Amino acid sequence: MKEINVVGAIMIKNNEVFCCQRPFDKTLGGLWEFPGGKIEKNETEEKALYREIVEELECEIQNLNFFERTSYVYDFGKVNLSTFTCEIVTGEPVLTEHLDAKWLPYHKLDTVDWAPADIPIVKKLMTIDDVRNGYDK
Repeated sequence: MKEINVVGAIMIKNNEVFCCQRPFDKTLGGLWEFPGGKIEKNETEEKALYREIVEELECEIQNLNFFERTSYVYDFGKVNLSTFTCEIVTGEPVLTEHLDAKWLPYHKLDTVDWAPADIPIVKKLMTIDDVRNGYDK
């Protein structure tokens, strides 16, 4: 089975989390996810996440803190997702690859239809207050 290693950014601002909707013409189209993408060969998870956020959202992040690692077996392969909490330091997100995006309060994260690999992360975010410390700018 093909394994795909990806990273996702849990970008936090004003007690809200940035969420992105995948385009309908892509795999998992219409589902919501944390922005990020595939880790390239010889790239650390953190470097991949910095790169992906610049490419996908035209902004920069900092203060990455590992949050959770999940795996999910899709029909196209097994996705291993590593997520990091972080904050935006330059720019505002510009959608270059996603259909839609929104900032959601923690208690409303379950109001959108998440990709299966992201669901355990959403559940953890909704129940842990500590993740908010230091990121409520």
